[in-house]
Amino acid sequence: MHSLRTKISLLTVGITVVAVAVVAMLSVLFIRNTEHHKSEQLLLLLCETGERNLDYYFSSVEKSVKKVSAYAEKEIRGLDTDQLEEHTEKVREYFDEIAGKTNGVLTYYYRIDPEVSDTVKGFWYTNLDGTDFVEHEVTDITKYDTADTSRLVWFTVPKFTGTPVWLPPYKTDSLKDVKVISYNIPIFYRGRFVGVVGIEIDHSVMAEQVESIKLYRNGYAFLTNADGSLIYHPRIDLADMQPEQIPSTPAGLLRESSYTTYTFEGMEKEAMWLPLSNGMRLYVSVPEQETKGEWQQLIWYVLIAAAGVLVLSILLTQLIMGRVTKPLKQLTEAAKLADNGDYDFALEYSGRDEVGTLTNTFKRMAGHMKEHISDLNRRAYVDALTSVRNKGAFSSFVEEMQGKISEQPETAEFAVGLFDCDNLKTVNDLHGHDKGDLYLKSASRLICKVFQHSPVFRIGGDEFAVILRGGDYQNREGLIADFERISAEINASANNPWEQIHVAAGIAVYDPEQDLSVMDTVRRADKMMYINKRRRKGKASPDA
Repeated sequence: MHSLRTKISLLTVGITVVAVAVVAMLSVLFIRNTEHHKSEQLLLLLCETGERNLDYYFSSVEKSVKKVSAYAEKEIRGLDTDQLEEHTEKVREYFDEIAGKTNGVLTYYYRIDPEVSDTVKGFWYTNLDGTDFVEHEVTDITKYDTADTSRLVWFTVPKFTGTPVWLPPYKTDSLKDVKVISYNIPIFYRGRFVGVVGIEIDHSVMAEQVESIKLYRNGYAFLTNADGSLIYHPRIDLADMQPEQIPSTPAGLLRESSYTTYTFEGMEKEAMWLPLSNGMRLYVSVPEQETKGEWQQLIWYVLIAAAGVLVLSILLTQLIMGRVTKPLKQLTEAAKLADNGDYDFALEYSGRDEVGTLTNTFKRMAGHMKEHISDLNRRAYVDALTSVRNKGAFSSFVEEMQGKISEQPETAEFAVGLFDCDNLKTVNDLHGHDKGDLYLKSASRLICKVFQHSPVFRIGGDEFAVILRGGDYQNREGLIADFERISAEINASANNPWEQIHVAAGIAVYDPEQDLSVMDTVRRADKMMYINKRRRKGKASPDA
């Protein structure tokens, strides 16, 4: 006959065995699912950040070319030689102004179709050394069959499609085989094709954007066309490959789902992709072994801890089991919080046993995750030079505001302030970029000081934005006055040009009757800022 103590011990051991087995199994499933979800979220975050940066870059090029094409079609008066010469000269002046404000432009051009005129050819400007644009001899296309769209793709493709087009990377023979990508728009006059305006950007500029996206130890990003053909890959040199030499696209990359798995060079990989505005796809890829490595180790910790708890349950009494149950409950609650993205929890148990090991490991994991996510957010949304929020944070903030005011736009009260630093180029040219950085930092500090209750963003090289709400919105006129007063005081006491602060400012109040979106308010603030800039320059003129 078994004693009551034996029966209780056997029952306790049996219950403990079942309980620990269930906890271990749930922990394994939770850790595996959580880590898989984490890797997906990290991939998506990097992919979204890269997509915004690349789309912003490509969009700036598109907007520039569209402005020029609209101007060109508006200003054309006829197709005889004198009219075309006058027309191309106007477009040349306008294009020069637009190209100078567009980042990464290698060449810009306006090529007149030889079928329209054999004397007026257009123009082509290049900036190969990064200093200034110089005129280059336009390409002689009369020796080519312009019906062959495989040659002179920058001219023939838009001519025969009749629509704007982004072209995949190609080598331009006239520039010593420089590899470029370009955006081109055909120009028409009364239904007749006249020529092509376009901008070419250095392929390496796009490559730098893509190569900056990294994850884990061996993760990377790459670009493909919509059909999956490679455009840029950091580990494959596509520059000198013939089309038949380019590696075939793994089948997994052609799936419609944004998250996908595939095999490349015998290695299983996970990837997240998003479409770009120009039709390309941005992929962020990481080896599966690296994403699984962390949670596999955690699973071993869980299993070892479970085995330790089983051994202790056999040797110790139900009192010890009660002491073990409490930290396990805390750990479960912490795991639920972590599953919901909340890593601010307290785990009090610090015993030197298996449960303590599991608790400390989970706390370290949570701490690492929190630090990692914070670091990613900082990298993605904080400007490195001024420590204010960056362009990506501004776009996200505007999207969030748009979502809030879409339901009740008439109740929204806010204003947008845009600030542009004058004389930055002069400071950079005369005193060096380090002094230019000091100038930008001083301007940023002043903006943050005056609008200390409003979020401040650096949205361009020398441009800042402020979203005024609450008290700052109500006191916006007083804050602008304070800004101008403090600027004047700083300038009066400054000994050097880079210590002075000359900033043009424009503020627009959101008006639901004329602003269909937050960006409409931003654009009105931009116009007010440029009006202020022109007025400031007029006052600074000796003839004023």
